[in-house]
Amino acid sequence: MRTVQPETQSRNLSQKTLNTVESPDSGFQIFEQFYSGTRSIVPKSRTNHCVIYTRVSTKEQADNNMSLETQKRYCEKYAERSSLSVIQSFGGTYESAKTDERKEFKRMLDFVKRQQHSAGRISYIIVYSADRFSRSGANAIYIASELKKQGISVISVTQPTDSHSASGNLQQNIQFIFSEYDNQLRREKCLTGTKERLLQGYWVTKAPLGYDQVTKGQTQVITVNKEGELLRKAFEWKAEGLMTTEIVVKLSRIGLRVTTKRLSALFRNVFYCGLLSHNLLEGKVVEGRHPALIDKETFLRANEVLQTKRPDFKATPEEELLPLKRFVKCGTCGTTMVGYEVKKKHLHYYKCNKTGCKTNKSAVQMHETFKALLKTYQINPKLIAPLELALKDTFQTLQKQDQGNTKALKDHRAELTKKLEQIEERFVLAEITRELYEKFSGKFRD
Repeated sequence: MRTVQPETQSRNLSQKTLNTVESPDSGFQIFEQFYSGTRSIVPKSRTNHCVIYTRVSTKEQADNNMSLETQKRYCEKYAERSSLSVIQSFGGTYESAKTDERKEFKRMLDFVKRQQHSAGRISYIIVYSADRFSRSGANAIYIASELKKQGISVISVTQPTDSHSASGNLQQNIQFIFSEYDNQLRREKCLTGTKERLLQGYWVTKAPLGYDQVTKGQTQVITVNKEGELLRKAFEWKAEGLMTTEIVVKLSRIGLRVTTKRLSALFRNVFYCGLLSHNLLEGKVVEGRHPALIDKETFLRANEVLQTKRPDFKATPEEELLPLKRFVKCGTCGTTMVGYEVKKKHLHYYKCNKTGCKTNKSAVQMHETFKALLKTYQINPKLIAPLELALKDTFQTLQKQDQGNTKALKDHRAELTKKLEQIEERFVLAEITRELYEKFSGKFRD
């Protein structure tokens, strides 16, 4: 038997390889393993599956015109002419297209991306026009580009372009950019009109807590509601010096629940004293046409109190049997006197608080001396009549406030009683479960 040496075998293999490379039919496939660049991904074959996306910009457009139905009908006709199968429709509601953070828009994108790994893979997104897809310009171009990498094309029914060609892709990008430009023009016009309305004294957004608002065309009617009446009390209490936390408790008792943080923000809102403040006014404040909840003086007094930092203090309980401690001073050294009790004898004494001073007095003796001192002070008879008037006026003012609080409490109680009756009726009719009934009925009873 003839043995082939390894060197001879290697030379034979190399020669065979070179013969293969030099063969015209073989090409250079053997060298492809040394390719250092990025290999292009072969695009998936297109299907005839598509989705439809429709939208309008505002709720009024969605409620008052047929635009959504028109968009969908045109998209369905286009799909039918192009032999495309509509898998699902998205949108059908109002969504602003100035950003791409839209609920239905994102739901549609998530759907088509999920379908890429299934038999119902989507190849087309059909919209009525480019601005229905997006008005975000560069971001819209990016989204369309990313979709194209996954084999998904955006088709505009009223602005047809072949986005697979360079010229068609350019036309679609121009449409996206023009949509953004058109959106910016609309915004500028809208902001100019909004600013003019503000300068005329009209509020342009939702009225704050405490007001009801009705706007029809150029007519705007803003009125104070029940919550506003309670907020008026809150401003008055704040102007009198009550702490915000105290006011929150008082408001909750008469039917208005609001957090301390929110109430502090309401106290700073000039809307309640009849003025308007808005970002478009660039720091200016103008007189509003709405009714003021409180006068400007009360507003400023409330905010003076709000901005004043209360000094830190520690509450110390007063001893009923030693009312003069920290009030009277030692006759020897002038230091404040404190009190103590001899528990075995149940006797109370006052003593000087200065170390080394031995002043010590019986509480009974001190109280009798103080009573005698008070008797020496008499009110001038000429001041008695004015004092009576002042006391009566103060009493009537407080009484009026209490009556207002009582009315608010009664109204709130009647409202809760009505809610309790309604929830009992729903429970009897088996419209709600026992768990819900017990939860809310207990809350209303409390």
